[in-house]
Amino acid sequence: MNTTLLIMAAGLGSRYGGNKQIDRIGPNGEILMEYSIHDAVEAGFDKVVFVIRKSMDELFRSMIGDKIAKKVKVEYAYQEYDSLPDGFVPPADRTKPYGTVHAVACAKDVIHEPFAVINADDYYGRDAFKAMADALHRLQTEENKAYMVAYYLKNTVSKHGHVTRGVCTTDNTGHLVKVTETFSILPFPDGTIRDIHDNPEGNLLDPDALVSMNLWGFAPSFFDEAMLYLSEFLKDDTGDPLKKECLLPSLVDRLMHLRGLKVEVLSTDAVWFGVTYKEDKDYVSAELKKLHDSGVYPAVL
Repeated sequence: MNTTLLIMAAGLGSRYGGNKQIDRIGPNGEILMEYSIHDAVEAGFDKVVFVIRKSMDELFRSMIGDKIAKKVKVEYAYQEYDSLPDGFVPPADRTKPYGTVHAVACAKDVIHEPFAVINADDYYGRDAFKAMADALHRLQTEENKAYMVAYYLKNTVSKHGHVTRGVCTTDNTGHLVKVTETFSILPFPDGTIRDIHDNPEGNLLDPDALVSMNLWGFAPSFFDEAMLYLSEFLKDDTGDPLKKECLLPSLVDRLMHLRGLKVEVLSTDAVWFGVTYKEDKDYVSAELKKLHDSGVYPAVL
């Protein structure tokens, strides 16, 4: 059975201060998503779909798309306002995409098989892709099922600023019970990790809590749910119309509670790291070099 990797690469990277999706971070100038593609292809994925902005198309193809097309099928989807459901027109001053649910929904016409979803600017680890590839092959015989690879909160924060994470609650069978989108997570000087969204002193969080880093596995029927949820989100007049985003963890949480979706949290030894702020780049570059030097990756991807 075919499996696809959907890479969400249309984000503007405002906190990073540039287009982090195509910043060269590896020791030989590799883009961070090249590691995910390498690991996914090794794990058995046979198609990659990039969700990008149309303005990025030519540069994106020349930097990475044409390069990887030699070893895996490549397709593109475009996260633009003209892909919003029901002819919705955003406020004139809005420049941001409408979040990860919108990104996934944009790929509905080019994906017809089980697929994994990742961010372009995160490193997930090869074990994570192997676990996800094995799980997606089971979706052919499973009804109303999805998968997620989770990471420990303490390994996903940045000392350079706050981050947003989907904090997860699981049951004793390893299935997801709840995802709480938490928007302003920050490590404090005393070693604690706190959510400062509604409290400057911070609400204490468990450093060993499992969090979603948007490595999900879905059946193609998920696209219908994404379009329905996005339509309802856009019609809701609460929140800042210039900034609010429709996010995957919130949709998954809704489907678990209203549609009985079973989301299995996959066990893996994978280690996550990523670039939220420009100051994170040096650390990530050093970690990637260690992986090359230890033989996890070849000298040149």
